[in-house]
Amino acid sequence: MTKHLLSVLAFMGVTFAVQGFSHYQLNKEHFAAIGFLRESPILPLGFSVMIIEGLILSFALTRFAPSRPSLRNAMIVSLGFGLFLASYIVLTEPAKYEVPSIMDWIRVEATASTIQFAVFGVLLGLIHRKFA
Repeated sequence: MTKHLLSVLAFMGVTFAVQGFSHYQLNKEHFAAIGFLRESPILPLGFSVMIIEGLILSFALTRFAPSRPSLRNAMIVSLGFGLFLASYIVLTEPAKYEVPSIMDWIRVEATASTIQFAVFGVLLGLIHRKFA
């Protein structure tokens, strides 16, 4: 159970670091130009999503590589789920919402998602190997 708890905490930490830096520092002007975003996010909802996603990723790695998972196994799980989740954010949201620039949206969200799930994949692999 320790590996799952640590995996969730790692996912939350990576998500806050990558997405927070993207939203509030690196791409601040991009997000400020989007009229439908809340000024202050509802944190309990964000925490809930991160806990659910972190648990799903951790348990998926346990099912995908039940004995001693490799870093490669963890990257496959993390990047696979990342691709699944990011495809909605990157492609469907600008199709549904009026965003200032579709190409900027795709660039910003695809970059942040790739970094988020790649970094988390490494941490997921290290955590699961240590607590196998």
